[in-house]
Amino acid sequence: MADEQAALRRVATLVAAHRPPDEVFAAVTEEVGRLFAAESAGLARYESGNSISLVAKWGEPTDSVPVGSRWKLGGNDIGMLVLKTGLAARMDNHAEASGQLSALIGKAGVCSTVGAPIVVEGRLWGIMAVGSSGEQSLPANTEARLASFTELVALAVANAEGRAELDASRERIVAAGDEMRRRIERDLHDGAQQQLVSLILELKKAELAAPCAECCHYKHIVRTGQALADVLEGLQEISRGIHPAILSKGGLGPALKALSRRSAVPVQLDLRAERRLPEHVEVALYYVVSEALANAVKHASASVVTIELDTMDPMLRLRICDDGVGGADPTRGSGLVGLAYRIEVLGGRLDLTSPTGHGTVLSITVPVE
Repeated sequence: MADEQAALRRVATLVAAHRPPDEVFAAVTEEVGRLFAAESAGLARYESGNSISLVAKWGEPTDSVPVGSRWKLGGNDIGMLVLKTGLAARMDNHAEASGQLSALIGKAGVCSTVGAPIVVEGRLWGIMAVGSSGEQSLPANTEARLASFTELVALAVANAEGRAELDASRERIVAAGDEMRRRIERDLHDGAQQQLVSLILELKKAELAAPCAECCHYKHIVRTGQALADVLEGLQEISRGIHPAILSKGGLGPALKALSRRSAVPVQLDLRAERRLPEHVEVALYYVVSEALANAVKHASASVVTIELDTMDPMLRLRICDDGVGGADPTRGSGLVGLAYRIEVLGGRLDLTSPTGHGTVLSITVPVE
């Protein structure tokens, strides 16, 4: 009992720490194999087309079976019994068993097998099985004891699927937002901006055709033309903020230089961007820097911001630090949370350091390969 509780605690600790599913699968399979003094243990997932695939294994009899192996279910084997009933099952005599899985079990010298279902949110996901090659069958309480471990496996699977769905949802939201910005930028460039340019040209013609440079009509035309030029410049500035053309044409380095020139706070750049990055990475980092500069002006009262970018290895590193008042707290607003989401969508990480009175540092790492 003590050994079993200790094994369950070790597996539960991995699940609670949100370790990768493969790590949890391997750990729970080994724990089960050792705890039940079995010769072999395996964890398999039911697949489409009445088949099953091995996701973790333990024990010498499984040495010839690699993880990832897949078999068709059929006939009379432990996998089919659990699939049909959704309940734990055992086979203490494989003489009458049939099917690919039973043939494999028999070849490994396993005489007694117990399998317990892994049920994830109401659906049968897989099976945890232990096998013994001795003359004695596995103990009668093996099925019940396996259930505690399969519940932890089910929890790990549900957690992983939930995180995958959340990541996919974030990715869709970010991608949709980026595409919307690109579309607005194109619409502004091809629509409103071109119309303003045409109007300015028409006013230039009217200005040249005016009879006198001193008449009120001429002055009105000049003022109107200048006003339209100012509107066009403002619209172009908005368009660059929505999705800067320089980002698409020149890449992240030139885009950050342009962003720093327009910043209300002085920016010191240290860019070691040796190559173009994937478009989704460049877009994400551009808006992270843009938001960080806006925060430095609005909230940090900073006098200077330093931006360091290193793309020399597969992990891109971006560091943004200011000399402002510090004390940035993600829980007080959605801005920093949104930046973290955008970085996590890329499989990266954002770390915030912002002690009160000592400025703010954003450290970002993103895989780019």
